[in-house]
Amino acid sequence: MSQPENAIVAGVDGSVRSIEAAQWAAGEARRHSTRLHVLLINDDPARDGSAGEAVREAAAACREAAPDVPVSAEVRAGHPVEGLLRAEEAARLLVLGSRGLGGFADALLGSVSSEVATRASGAVVVVRGDVEHSGGPVVVGLDDSPGIDNALRFALDAAAARGCELLAVQAWHEAGLLAPSLPPAERDETQLRIEQHAHQQLAEWTNRYPGLRARAVAVLAHPVPALVDAAATSPLLVVGHRGSGGFSGLFLGSVASGVLHHARCPVAVVR
Repeated sequence: MSQPENAIVAGVDGSVRSIEAAQWAAGEARRHSTRLHVLLINDDPARDGSAGEAVREAAAACREAAPDVPVSAEVRAGHPVEGLLRAEEAARLLVLGSRGLGGFADALLGSVSSEVATRASGAVVVVRGDVEHSGGPVVVGLDDSPGIDNALRFALDAAAARGCELLAVQAWHEAGLLAPSLPPAERDETQLRIEQHAHQQLAEWTNRYPGLRARAVAVLAHPVPALVDAAATSPLLVVGHRGSGGFSGLFLGSVASGVLHHARCPVAVVR
């Protein structure tokens, strides 16, 4: 079956990790009352039979995980990265595993998932770990780039769907490695200014989500460990992909790639 319009798409390769990611996607489809489409990109016509078996197995696991979610399945020929990027263009959300274990076509090895997440035009979730955390907040990274609204909106929707708190983290650092450290008073003043900016930035959105608990913090640290630490018990960490720099240069691609490799929870990269 071809990809339904506006469905959540789970890219699989037959590995255990990719099936776990697809089951996470099924839960997300249930939260948002939408369809799930399980997709395998086959780059070897000699393995068409195995591809069909692998995608049917993944779809069955998703139906078991979320019986009320409509699930379709498809095998497409092509290069995994390019095929997944084309699927993402028509998807509500693309979900991938963080690392395959051989599986059918090695389609979701970490390098492929990272490349898709950082090249996609919309939102991609890379699922890390075996089980989604519960009880912690959805975490979103802040900066002052024009595109941050997309990441904030995605994170607020995710927190509202889960009925959990949103934690917005603004990481900042002092000027270059060779520059002298700020005097304590100036450092405190800068911290306060950035924290106030983060609160204001978040407040502009939270009034659209009545009843949602949300808070913002500023952290003097490199953005990758700051976000990874903040999301230690989070069900989802949300980052933008490209920003203009601002306080911390937070959303340069290297930071998105860093959290993809080090976070212990699913990571959403939002263009």
